[in-house]
Amino acid sequence: MYLGIDLGTSGVKVIILDDKDTLVEQASASLTVSRPAPLWSEQAPSDWWQATNEAIAQIKSKNSAALKAVQAIGLSGQMHGATLLNSKHQIIRPAILWNDGRSEAQCKTIEQRETNTRAITGNIAMPGFTAPKLVWVKENEPENFEQIAKVLLPKDYLRFLMTGDFASDMSDSAGTLWLDVEKRQWSNEMLKATDLTVENMPKLFEGSDITGYLNEDIANNWGMNEVPVIAGGGDNAAGAAGIGVINPNEAFLSLGTSGVYFVANETYNPNPDSAVHTFCHCIPNTWHQMSVVLSAASCLTWVTQLTGFANEKELLDEVEKLDFSTPSSVMFLPYLSGERTPHNNPNAKGIFFGLDHNTGAAELGRAVLEGVAFAFADGQQALIAAGTKIDQVSVIGGGARSALWGKILASVLNKPLTYRKGAEVGPALGAARLAKIASKKVPPSDVCIASEVDFVIEPDNTMQAYYLAQHTKYQQLYQSLKAHF
Repeated sequence: MYLGIDLGTSGVKVIILDDKDTLVEQASASLTVSRPAPLWSEQAPSDWWQATNEAIAQIKSKNSAALKAVQAIGLSGQMHGATLLNSKHQIIRPAILWNDGRSEAQCKTIEQRETNTRAITGNIAMPGFTAPKLVWVKENEPENFEQIAKVLLPKDYLRFLMTGDFASDMSDSAGTLWLDVEKRQWSNEMLKATDLTVENMPKLFEGSDITGYLNEDIANNWGMNEVPVIAGGGDNAAGAAGIGVINPNEAFLSLGTSGVYFVANETYNPNPDSAVHTFCHCIPNTWHQMSVVLSAASCLTWVTQLTGFANEKELLDEVEKLDFSTPSSVMFLPYLSGERTPHNNPNAKGIFFGLDHNTGAAELGRAVLEGVAFAFADGQQALIAAGTKIDQVSVIGGGARSALWGKILASVLNKPLTYRKGAEVGPALGAARLAKIASKKVPPSDVCIASEVDFVIEPDNTMQAYYLAQHTKYQQLYQSLKAHF
């Protein structure tokens, strides 16, 4: 048995996988995000630990024997979050999250201090990355910056509490802007640009390496043995391992809180000026490119609450009753948290356009589904412009449960979308697979295989025709409003 722990933005998911790659148990516990000021997005790291323990307790109550049989633990988690510890290993301030946009000015500061930033990291400096957040802390909370002994990514704070070790993996660390992504090592130049040193960083491992062992007290509390804990991966790289996207030109769409268009690469192939990310994969000697939409399934959650429906399924049921043989007059820009690819604009805002007296909740829901799809299409254009080849596309994440959204996405992207069994489990499955690789000492290609195809959604010819024109209108709408954000 192998345990996968995924620390997401909206919750912690825990799964147990057996040697036959069968999902034995799963549980989750929810998290909330604090937004104390415009552009801010924070969480208390103590909440992550509490949610992890809650999810483990759920599994323990259902199947304690499976927990006792676990041979290794893999971790995955939301990327970029700045978790700051002092010399006593205490949390200094709430963690600044991936979708926090306060550090736009600090991105410019970093690229001025280190003019080779894009060459070293393979990425443009963006507010979502970890390094600009630390410059912001130094400039705005100097008393907190002076206390910093370690900077950890979210999942690696869980690792510290589980094992006592300061460690991270290549894929997650690539999103900090402190990693030399080609050499897969910390960059002294990038650390210097933020007034930090390698001593402030965790030790680096490949995703399938053992970083430490579950300590005795935690093991006893969880009803487990003192098993090895594996480096794991950032949520997107772990999601790729879970769905088997580790070979060149294979891709997936992730419909989570954010949206990710992820393509695996066998070589380091950066093109930062297009706002496409180039990161290490959680598999050794492998990299990946991705475009990132900061608000995806979170837009659906937001519009569900806005329109007063009890849950997203009820709203989707109403959307499905609409006539999709013709285009909608309502459009939506899904920039509720700003945007990364291709705009790199933390100040971008969400917009409904084309409302009239007859606009109802279903039309708003449809506009949200289509707006997120158009944002993915922008990302696809950026990936292709960066020289990326995309052969087949799978879908993962909570939003993958909507076949209607899949039909819209396939039609907008002009690509068939493959839905695989277990895709909704996502990064937690990849984390468990990485634990299996480490425990059994087998090649990643033996474990990270594509799961069984559930169904394939093809583009709809009618929708495809009008979405082509609507995507252009969508792009023009952003450009016309950009100066007003």
